Amino acid sequence: MAKTSNRTVSVSCRLKELRTQKKMTQSELAGLVGIKRQAVYDIEAGRYLPNTGVALAMAQVLGCRVEDIFYQAAGQARDVVLVDEEFAWGPRVNIAKVRERHFAYPLVGTHARMEDMGAADGLLEPGQARAKILLPEERVASTALLLGCDPAFSVLGHRVRETPGNAGLNVRFASSQQAVIRVAAGQAHIAGTHMHTRGGDDGNKFLVTQTMKDISGFLIAFSAFEEGLLVAPGNPKGIQGVAHLARKDVRLANREEGAALRSLLDDLLEEGNIPATAILGYEYLVHSHAQGAEAVRHHVCDVALGLRAVAVTYGLDFIPLSHVRCDLVIPSDLMTHPGVAAALDIIQTRAFREELACLPGYETSDTGRIIAEL
Repeated sequence: MAKTSNRTVSVSCRLKELRTQKKMTQSELAGLVGIKRQAVYDIEAGRYLPNTGVALAMAQVLGCRVEDIFYQAAGQARDVVLVDEEFAWGPRVNIAKVRERHFAYPLVGTHARMEDMGAADGLLEPGQARAKILLPEERVASTALLLGCDPAFSVLGHRVRETPGNAGLNVRFASSQQAVIRVAAGQAHIAGTHMHTRGGDDGNKFLVTQTMKDISGFLIAFSAFEEGLLVAPGNPKGIQGVAHLARKDVRLANREEGAALRSLLDDLLEEGNIPATAILGYEYLVHSHAQGAEAVRHHVCDVALGLRAVAVTYGLDFIPLSHVRCDLVIPSDLMTHPGVAAALDIIQTRAFREELACLPGYETSDTGRIIAEL
């Protein structure tokens, strides 16, 4: 712990390590910086922090950044609210700080991440009501959490993490309904939703206004993509649309209630007067696009709900059913959060839109446009 004039802060100091690497004595460093040798000794001992001018001078002499010399120590324990508790099979979690509360999301389970294993932000302590934070607090506080099921959210997360500073964006898979519910409950910063239009109502706006009745915010277009059916290469069962799902030789992998694709399927079945009981596998659920694609690829089922981009990624054929807009739902008071602001800046750039448009079945004519103010 190093003391400043008015508070105690958790800061670690690597000055001795960096000085030694340069084969420099304390006296030599002090002379080059313009301070006394005792001051260098006290800084290395963690007795106090130098002022900005001295810190900058040290960084210049040592050929590094100030944050390479001084950094906020990780490892503090914080009170957390554990979300998706049924998947907490180990201590590794992502931490989302939303309105001064810390939420812990397990790094295992069906909704763990959009891709790869990922590094943990914290480790749950016994009892699961506290977590040891592995990152500097300012990094946690500047990282937004985006819940949704558009695979392109992963691209946005990578782009945000590439920006200078502490802004970050963690992305976790969630159905459209579940994502909006979490944001309404203050457990995440951004929800992604791609509910299709029902009658004359915009599907995304309808879901958000019903779920976030007392919360002001914005609905901002992120992408538009093709939804449909994933089938094996060459479409060996000759499936042409929803009506063919009622055949006795066709097995479906369905999505859970609240998923946009499940809602689309149910509406199309209703329009075609096809009872759900006529579909083999209607009750067999997968919880992500990737799980559905894997089920088809490994012949667990003949058809699954998904996106054209997912079909191409997994080498499957695709039968289009709908073209839908995916929006970001952001409460008004979180618009200036560093991670949120960085994400919004990025989706306005031409480079990001061009990258997004390269994904199979995607188009970006509305990307970044405010669809509604809630």
